[in-house]
Amino acid sequence: MRALILSDIHGSAIAARQALAFFEKFNCDKIFLLGDTLYHGPRNPLPAGHGPMGVVDALAPYKERIVAVRGNCDADVDLMMLDMPIEDEFAVVKDAGTEGAPEKTLFLSHGHIFMPECFPADALHTLAPNDLELNGRSVDAYVYGHTHIWKCEKNFKGVLLVNPGSTSLPKGGNPPTFALYESATAASPAKFSIHRLDDGSELKCVMCDV
Repeated sequence: MRALILSDIHGSAIAARQALAFFEKFNCDKIFLLGDTLYHGPRNPLPAGHGPMGVVDALAPYKERIVAVRGNCDADVDLMMLDMPIEDEFAVVKDAGTEGAPEKTLFLSHGHIFMPECFPADALHTLAPNDLELNGRSVDAYVYGHTHIWKCEKNFKGVLLVNPGSTSLPKGGNPPTFALYESATAASPAKFSIHRLDDGSELKCVMCDV
């Protein structure tokens, strides 16, 4: 599996189209959409190329390949416009890898409910106690947005934190960014990488070896 990871589009049709162009360029087969997709938010300026229906149209061809979670700026009316299943608080992606590589468990959430800095590897024991398929799994990576600042490093509990930043309203002096996830193979471990939106160049790459 190779996934394009996007967050905090905030209604910018230009940013959405620019980011989705990398789906084909990097031969992706999944998109992780981490929330705050259509509404710019009351604390944010209108992003360049603001046009929520343009974002809807840009995402529509990929709807069968998207794993999406809800952000704090995503209202019910926004979710009605996006023709795809959207998990409310979190989604769990189980990646079997290829060629007998170790399986990875990715926890996707927007980041405003489950604090990444103290998120434990055994969180699914509490969050999914009745799901026999998930209960007992350790979380290898917590993939989130919300801060508009990209990150790719472990927290003090040993969980890899991956934030793709924002495609349209980056903060902290960062450029607009997105991220990629690549499954493990027999020859190489699973990995995450952060990329600039303007040219796709890599800013950081971390192996998911938890």
